[in-house]
Amino acid sequence: MNFRSWDQKMEKKIAIIGAGISGLLACKHILEKGFSPIVFEARSGIGGVWSQTIESTKLQIPKKMYQFSDFAWPPSVTETFPDDEQVLEYIKAYAVHFNILPRIRFNCKVTCIDYVKPGNEDFPSWDLWGGTGWPFSPTGRWNVTVQDARDPTAPVEVYQLDFVILCIGKYSDLPNIPDFPLNSGPEVFNGKVLHSMDYAAMANDCAAELVTNKRVTIIGFQKSAVDIATEVADRNGVDHPCTLIFRTVHWIVPDYFIALTFKSLNRFTGLMVHKPGQGFFIWLLVILLSPLLWIFSKLVEAYLKRKQPLKKYNMVPEHGFLKQISSCMLTVLPANFYDKVEEGSLVLKKSQSFNFCKNGLVVDSEETPIATDIVIFATGYKGDEKLKNIFKSSCFQKCITESLAPFYRECIHPQIPQLAILGYADSPAFLYTTEMRSKWLAHFLAGKFKLPTIGEMEADVKKWEKCMKYYANESYKRSCISVLLQIYCNDQICKDMGFNPRRKKWLLAELFAPYCPDDYKYLCWEM
Repeated sequence: MNFRSWDQKMEKKIAIIGAGISGLLACKHILEKGFSPIVFEARSGIGGVWSQTIESTKLQIPKKMYQFSDFAWPPSVTETFPDDEQVLEYIKAYAVHFNILPRIRFNCKVTCIDYVKPGNEDFPSWDLWGGTGWPFSPTGRWNVTVQDARDPTAPVEVYQLDFVILCIGKYSDLPNIPDFPLNSGPEVFNGKVLHSMDYAAMANDCAAELVTNKRVTIIGFQKSAVDIATEVADRNGVDHPCTLIFRTVHWIVPDYFIALTFKSLNRFTGLMVHKPGQGFFIWLLVILLSPLLWIFSKLVEAYLKRKQPLKKYNMVPEHGFLKQISSCMLTVLPANFYDKVEEGSLVLKKSQSFNFCKNGLVVDSEETPIATDIVIFATGYKGDEKLKNIFKSSCFQKCITESLAPFYRECIHPQIPQLAILGYADSPAFLYTTEMRSKWLAHFLAGKFKLPTIGEMEADVKKWEKCMKYYANESYKRSCISVLLQIYCNDQICKDMGFNPRRKKWLLAELFAPYCPDDYKYLCWEM
């Protein structure tokens, strides 16, 4: 183990872990504040999840809502929903334009981070974050352990840092695969079992070769599941139909409907939604206007039932559309999804349980198993566990796992000093939300404002938790930023930074025009 000295001009030593979208945003905005951060990236390139996708992947939201506020899409990208290659090229162009690549150390996997204090004294009981409420401490440091991703036998290196920004993402590295009883899991199956993460990591031709003329079963019903199922069904046709097994049906909407939905997300829509810590007048206004939101949700459900053969295939969700978008579970319907179901190349199978057998899957204890050659789990990732595992301290691990309250401003844990977590907050407009928090964090690191007390931050996140559970119910996730509260979240960020949250020039536009990244382009340059 070698301790590395830090070769940089700036006195404060800042590290960013991960070079996906959140890592690039953090680096760009921190560079603009005069810091010289270092970025550790375990892979050989940038882009995060966009560097490993399936062939049919494209944006789920209009590109206007998925763009850097100060770096527009090139004119050559005319599609409303660009594909994965176009998105990755756009991300790479951003990194080149703002000279981020020289800050990145590729193939450097961070295996552990540990907060240390002089004399290894016990963790103090602070009233203020880090003891001061400011980003840096005169005594505390983070030790970041880095392993060469290409050579696990190489000695690790430890960097001592003043501040760490975790940008490790939620949707990679640690797949969520269900547990099975003894002799009922993949070990008894004669075919191949993999996760959608492994499938996406394959080259397109290798993925095609794997599934061509094979009986493939997909487990799940979120974005990856429906995309892979449609892709396989399109490739194999009715001769080797693909089976999609799922427990819960969700509303899946056509891409043009997503564009319409985002156009309707304005301040007036926000008046229909309860907010954390709202006063009596706001509460009363929400009570009066919220029926409009309920009507909108029911109209959407009626439209989808009419346009899609949901009743025919028993695909009507038991929950409402409003609850689903409040839980960050908005999935775009592949263009020919139900065409594949109609022709028989895609088989839908709702099931509460299944087990493996020698030649396939036994669903809900049915006598006849589903014969299959390949099973692909599109069952998500263990985001909280991945985040927890990077901390050496059991105290910090418990901070992550023992509370489901969201982070303060979606990036600061009140009990973990000198550290921010970017890219954990889930939102349909991920780039948009992450860029706002990157601006906020850079402003904080530059000493432009101080955090509230730990008690005040914990009270704030409890209010957020209560508010989000009101709409999401049992589908609540602390990482979710509801699209209905996007503008309200941005208002809080602007106020913290001392800027005017009202970004439009006219009152009517302020009320009824949608907010997008362009509205915050010059935010950090305002005086």
